[in-house]
Amino acid sequence: MNDVRAVFEKLDRARFISHLDLSRCMQRAFKRAGLPLWYSQGFNPRAYLMFPLPLSLGIGSICEVMDFTFVEDVDYDEAKDKLNSVLPDGIRILNVGAPVKKHTEIAAAVYEIKISDNNNDIFSLFNQFMKQDKIEIQKLNKKKVPIQIDIKPQIEVLDMMFKDGQAIIKLKLPAGTQENLNVNLVLEAFQDFIKTEINDVFVCRTEILCFDGKKFF
Repeated sequence: MNDVRAVFEKLDRARFISHLDLSRCMQRAFKRAGLPLWYSQGFNPRAYLMFPLPLSLGIGSICEVMDFTFVEDVDYDEAKDKLNSVLPDGIRILNVGAPVKKHTEIAAAVYEIKISDNNNDIFSLFNQFMKQDKIEIQKLNKKKVPIQIDIKPQIEVLDMMFKDGQAIIKLKLPAGTQENLNVNLVLEAFQDFIKTEINDVFVCRTEILCFDGKKFF
């Protein structure tokens, strides 16, 4: 048996496929592609598919990771082409290869937030948002009790640019087993700050990083 890792993108309408449906979609794709995926034993065999950082509904990505096991040797490029031939629009395998890093090495993720804004006002508002002494949100602790958390130290603004009528804010947020900050919580806190709901927004995860700063693949 061979452990394999695939990197794939999830864009357009595929952004609205839930994590559970994505897993089902991938299982069907392996069957339709005729690839020798490993299944658990017993009365209800299940395909071994591991997604280390499942996306929230509506968020796109160009760097999603899926681990699986083949029971036979399969050429990586062949597996990539066969899967792409049966996957739905918006989901495309970018690379297939042997796993190099462990899931526990994941430390952060990079997101691009695109907001329609013809006047560049959004940058000024976001700078004011980040200049606050604290950016507090409410979360549930392990005992399911609401507590206030300051997320400002966890937000790193990498870049802000304006392109084709869109304001693009690039953020680095903690992700993985030790710390994790959902980009939607940052967006919600920003909207609370400006007291305006942002309707025309697109969020895409562009990188998954390890503690050493290198990409996780």
